[in-house]
Amino acid sequence: MTKDHGPQIKNDEKYEALRKDGMSKTKAARIANTPDSGKKGGKAEDYEDRSKQELYDKAKEVGIGGRSKMTKKELISALRNS
Repeated sequence: MTKDHGPQIKNDEKYEALRKDGMSKTKAARIANTPDSGKKGGKAEDYEDRSKQELYDKAKEVGIGGRSKMTKKELISALRNS
């Protein structure tokens, strides 16, 4: 039986599995709270093909700190490692 992590975690079972695999609490919560996170097949545009503004907006959405002073290359690295 999975532990109830409260209302901030929407899918407790998925959260616990991700934590068991070694994911951070923040990343596991973000994935567990995304309704379609288990679906595959989406084709996103490569980070290198996006504008710096698009990367900045994505970094803001994900919650990456210090993004306003980052170069495009640094934004790409931060997004890939978040």
